[in-house]
Amino acid sequence: MKLSVKGLALGIGITWSIGQVLVGWVAIGGWGAEYVRVMSSIYIGFNPSFIGGIIGGVWGFADGFIGGALLAFFYNVFSNK
Repeated sequence: MKLSVKGLALGIGITWSIGQVLVGWVAIGGWGAEYVRVMSSIYIGFNPSFIGGIIGGVWGFADGFIGGALLAFFYNVFSNK
């Protein structure tokens, strides 16, 4: 059984993106602020604000999409045929 590279990449990208947006917005109130601080060293522009959450979501989608595509690709390469 093969995984859909595009399907898994989109699924993980969208899921990770939503998570980053939500944690960016929740961090405005102080919850998860340390997580946002650490992730902002990787995701440039990600901070606890409305726009910062959106920026984190864009970075998160790109990161999740690439990671999901690689995961599906390598699964398909190394799985039993």
